Amino acid sequence: MASRLIDDDPDLAHQHALAASRSAGRVAIVRETVAITAYAVGDFALALRELRTHRRISGSDEQLPLIVDSERGVGRPDRALEEGRSVERSTLPAAVRAQLAIAMSGARLDLGQADRALQELEIPEADPDRAFEWSPALFAARAAVLEELGRTDEAAEWFRRAEVAAEALDAAAGVADREVIVVEEIELVDDDGSVDVASGVIPVQEDSVGDAGEGQEDRG
Repeated sequence: MASRLIDDDPDLAHQHALAASRSAGRVAIVRETVAITAYAVGDFALALRELRTHRRISGSDEQLPLIVDSERGVGRPDRALEEGRSVERSTLPAAVRAQLAIAMSGARLDLGQADRALQELEIPEADPDRAFEWSPALFAARAAVLEELGRTDEAAEWFRRAEVAAEALDAAAGVADREVIVVEEIELVDDDGSVDVASGVIPVQEDSVGDAGEGQEDRG
């Protein structure tokens, strides 16, 4: 119920998560759900506490981006950066690395370090030539930092890339109205040139995000 409700009614989702924690407080996914719903309702202190409990129970670092962002939420951007540097990034799944880069960039912005915020986003996962599940948010984060730096033309281009990537991903998932997507801009291909909708990664042509890419990396 928490997962069903979190987008439309995060407060009610949080109540469901808290109810679950009273019955199964030692289950990692329950503590993770409490943390995520707490973050959604803006209770960053509770989110941090639950995220650390989840990490201790599960041994997983996959919620590290949320830990970093929650530290920002309680007004500790320096601590957020320390948390983000506490794990070797090569051990994290690609999607988590992308989310972590966004959170670290936000912490840099909190400290007024816009140049370093841009550096945090310069990761291999920010490939402008391919669209993965994390690409829209990563491209939009880069655009926001460029805007902060006064590089408005570049910012507009990365906002456009974010929109194109989101449309391409929606199209592959059957979410978007395919009639409003220009066929020439989105081309799903696999290594031998045949159509491949199931790959998860959306290669698009130069006028959109770039040349055709490879399949989507799995989450850990």
